[in-house]
Amino acid sequence: MIRTDGSPSTLPAPDAKRSYVRDMFTAIAPRYDLLNHLLSLNIDRRWRRRAVDRLGWESNPEGLYLDLCAGTLDLAIELRRRPGFAGRVVGADFVIPMLSRGRRKDGAIAAVGADALQLPFPDRRFDGCLVGFGIRNLVDIDQGLKEMARVLSPGGRLVILDFSVPTVWPIRPLYLFYFRRVLPWIGRLVSKHTTAYRYLPASVSEFLPPEDLVLRLERAGFADSGFEKLTSGIAFIAWGRAT
Repeated sequence: MIRTDGSPSTLPAPDAKRSYVRDMFTAIAPRYDLLNHLLSLNIDRRWRRRAVDRLGWESNPEGLYLDLCAGTLDLAIELRRRPGFAGRVVGADFVIPMLSRGRRKDGAIAAVGADALQLPFPDRRFDGCLVGFGIRNLVDIDQGLKEMARVLSPGGRLVILDFSVPTVWPIRPLYLFYFRRVLPWIGRLVSKHTTAYRYLPASVSEFLPPEDLVLRLERAGFADSGFEKLTSGIAFIAWGRAT
């Protein structure tokens, strides 16, 4: 596979990506939460809070919400703990060991094994959807966005949280050094997985910038879309409203 700049990609080929991602996250599930907080210096908790802030659940506090590519359910848990929230949250992921670990933290969240490209839910089922650090792992982002649009009720918000590459000096070179040199070493040491924390910086480097993801949202039928950069562009939130 070749990147857009003409250099070879370090990511698996599209036909192998799905199985690679599932096997990788299955392997690192026992250490996933620890490494998330350690490698982000705990800033990931703040990012998740900001993503839930963008969901607009207050307009329907008794609604049904989807945490897609849910992993260990941290976004679902953040939503459920909000004062005044009285609804239900479904966590969906195709990596069952991740969901199992999340259920140990909050057994009230329904966990469903599901592929984001072919969701096992009826049309217009959910009042809102969160996707945390999972959209770039999809083999077909456009198909995933169409499925999210399909299962959301009209007016329901989709909020996507993911990493990006900062563009501002001197944040960019410092970030790239940490992301490409330090993070893989720590990740390999703690998780014992040889490639997972090389995949992470590679997948972020080759992922869409937030401006382009917003265009994909609009193409999938979302309205009122936009994005917000977080922590000098290390992460971002993108959103849209189902029509």
